[in-house]
Amino acid sequence: MAKKQKKQPQSGGTPATVALTAAGVDFTVHSYDHDPAHPSYGEEAAEAMGVSPDRVFKTLVADVDGALTVAVVPVSGSLDLKALAAAVGGKRAAMADPALAERTTGYVRGGISPLGQRKRLRTVLDDSAEAHATICVSAGRRGLEVELAPGVLVQLTEAVLAPVGRG
Repeated sequence: MAKKQKKQPQSGGTPATVALTAAGVDFTVHSYDHDPAHPSYGEEAAEAMGVSPDRVFKTLVADVDGALTVAVVPVSGSLDLKALAAAVGGKRAAMADPALAERTTGYVRGGISPLGQRKRLRTVLDDSAEAHATICVSAGRRGLEVELAPGVLVQLTEAVLAPVGRG
């Protein structure tokens, strides 16, 4: 069962929740007991929180023409690599090496957040996010999600909105 709390205090938070708190924006933290045997981090989060998978977004790191790029897409679908490359003016995109993604963002796979990354990467948010008042993204560790308005995510990450998800 997911536990909910408003604005987590800065001390003891993840880099993502610390960044949100510092920005002074509205957000809600959802925590749940992560099951390492679950086949999908994102679907597990949606199930645990009782939220539609269309509103829970996964953070994926791709290599676009040699530059690491973050794609934030609904867990109910997949990433369109050609659309991601086009969204940032690139030619080719491929999924990044997981170890490189972890080192660069400072987060572990399944807990990579688009917020509070060690090195800020250019970010593309799937435009389906605009259909929701709030969406959920990883708060920086497995079993922890943050719910916020899509516009807040765009503002804080300087994201581009583009159709990069596939249903």
